[in-house]
Amino acid sequence: MQNVQQNDTSALRDQMVSDIYARTEEIVAQTVTLPENKTQLDFDRRLDNVLTSRWLGYPIMLLMLGTVFYLTIAGANVPSSLLADFFFWIEGYLTAFFAWLGTPAWVHGVLIEGLYRGTAWVVSVMLPPMAIFFPAFAILEDFGYLPRVAFNLDRFFKKAGAHGKQALTMSMGFGCNAAGVTACRIIESPRERIIAIITNNFVPCNGRFPTLITLATLFMGGAVGLAYGSLVATAVVVGLVLIGISATLSVSWLLSKTLLRGIPSNFTLELPPYRKPQFGRLMIRSVYDRTAFVLKRAVIVAAPAGVVTWILANIYIGDVSILQHAALFLDPFARAIGLDGYILMAFILGLPANEIVLPILIMSYLSTGAMTEMNTLTELKNLFLSYGWTWLTALCMMLFSLLHYPCGTTMWTIAKETKSTKWTLVAILLPTGIALGVCFLVAQTVRFFGWV
Repeated sequence: MQNVQQNDTSALRDQMVSDIYARTEEIVAQTVTLPENKTQLDFDRRLDNVLTSRWLGYPIMLLMLGTVFYLTIAGANVPSSLLADFFFWIEGYLTAFFAWLGTPAWVHGVLIEGLYRGTAWVVSVMLPPMAIFFPAFAILEDFGYLPRVAFNLDRFFKKAGAHGKQALTMSMGFGCNAAGVTACRIIESPRERIIAIITNNFVPCNGRFPTLITLATLFMGGAVGLAYGSLVATAVVVGLVLIGISATLSVSWLLSKTLLRGIPSNFTLELPPYRKPQFGRLMIRSVYDRTAFVLKRAVIVAAPAGVVTWILANIYIGDVSILQHAALFLDPFARAIGLDGYILMAFILGLPANEIVLPILIMSYLSTGAMTEMNTLTELKNLFLSYGWTWLTALCMMLFSLLHYPCGTTMWTIAKETKSTKWTLVAILLPTGIALGVCFLVAQTVRFFGWV
């Protein structure tokens, strides 16, 4: 009976909004004279009929997303390798300089193998993808396409018992989940705002994209060769984004039916007119306001994390380092979910920022003496293969990266926005439990059928 009343109320609200807009159109038609740029208005309407179409809107949305990721993946490989070569070339001279000074080995290890190498890997892995992804995303935003994405997704969020504005806050999460959480202030309903805050983490932020793109390129794209490698890697990353969106909708529905019951609110989304992107302003804003900001944050966090990782890897208890002790302790559990102890340690040490998980993993592997340096993605793949990686390991790491707990900055932002220890813990424990469960099911299913 209650569900029937809720459906009737929702239908009544929709009808009221429709009637108001229908009446408004009648009044406008009788009293308003259209300006001379009527051609622009007609163009906007015709384009909206395509981009917000029930049948064409979603394929176009996926095509746009895939194009952005393809440009990012295909365009970032070469500059990333060149940057890695440059930084390791400098490392050779720094090593020679430290040897000339006669500094102790541990000083060289902390400053060069820990601090410098970790920072160099963050810059070389993150800078090229960000320099492509952020401007491309900003062009779509400036053109006026992102509000159409929110319009297309609105009906799904309403069916999930959430607020339609959550589509906008979710889009903000692609840049930074902390920014997406802050953007949830636009949702008036406290219940729906908390749902949006808790689920924003399922959208992969810029800090996780380098990990997703790198692993998809190495193991999925690399499995089909150079000709179609970028296309396959793009498809994998788009698929992961869709998994993240599905997780957002599913968890939103679950919360709206359990911990946060209530009737979803209605809202009216005004679509702005299309406009020609201002490329000069976009490039400046993308480079300084987004790329430089995120990279600076990653470097500030990566530098001390690299030092901590090196110290843990080079302080021994018996014949085994602290890092190896911790990795061996976690290894049985990590294997059950398709990972290994070093990967799980990388996620733990990478809590301050998602950007440093992959560099920490690389440094953890290198600290055991498997390799001394890597100049290409091929050598990076060989490093992973030498530790028993398969495509399943890469897939489980990507899934765990996509679904696991928020980074330290986002946790702090959630606590600040909700002012609740309870909801902050839910926002941390719920995605972690989902990540562990999904990875366990995937790993055990693949192994049961003998696919690896």
